[in-house]
Amino acid sequence: RHVLGYWGMKKLFSIGVLAVIGLFVFTACEKMGEDVGRHKGHKYVDLGLSVKWATCNVGANRPWEYGDYFAWGEVETKEDYYWHTYKYGGMRDGSREVVFLTKYCSDSVRGKDGFVDNKVVLELEDDAASVNWGGNWRMPTKEEQDELRDSCEWVWTTQKGVSGCQVIGPNGNSIFLPAAGFMSYGRLTCYGDVPDGLVSDGSLGYYWTSSCSCIFMGDEACILSFYIDGYYPEGFILGNLDRSAGLVVRAVCP
Repeated sequence: RHVLGYWGMKKLFSIGVLAVIGLFVFTACEKMGEDVGRHKGHKYVDLGLSVKWATCNVGANRPWEYGDYFAWGEVETKEDYYWHTYKYGGMRDGSREVVFLTKYCSDSVRGKDGFVDNKVVLELEDDAASVNWGGNWRMPTKEEQDELRDSCEWVWTTQKGVSGCQVIGPNGNSIFLPAAGFMSYGRLTCYGDVPDGLVSDGSLGYYWTSSCSCIFMGDEACILSFYIDGYYPEGFILGNLDRSAGLVVRAVCP
């Protein structure tokens, strides 16, 4: 009886330990379920904002991977990122300066043959996040990226040796945005001579919004960007970029 009692007590103790571990795991998973989830096979984080943010860029499998580069309004990658290959525009008479637009145009001077549609937000068929990930995934609007910028704490750091920003939401949860640079067709700009191919990765982060910009007759789109040295307070470069350039995308969902 003594031996049976010993093993009985040991079994009872083991059951108690397993119950405690199970409760801990359930509680942890329950909490994780409130902050981290999946939609159509891709993870998101609740930062305490109006939308939930993906943990990876479109085309990436891990937070520190750059992912794919897209021209604004295009849903596939390509070799060259400039106006001569842009889906919804081009160059007049082979010019490298003057472009025309065939969609998302609010100025008849810039529109091809006076074309105007006054569309200022990407339709889902032209949204790289929506097309590539499906479901309710989409690119963030300018207002949603402004919210990410203004409501979160931004810390320049590295993850797995990749430079970028840890973005910490009001509720303490965070995402990592790698400084993925941008894809460009070599040309001279107001910022200097921009080489062909991938530019400024490791020191500059450019991310598309789904919002078109009315500056320069609509041939630019709104972006969120950050830079290791910081041209502006808190390391942000605010503004727009040529729609033909190749940028990465961080998706959002409701």
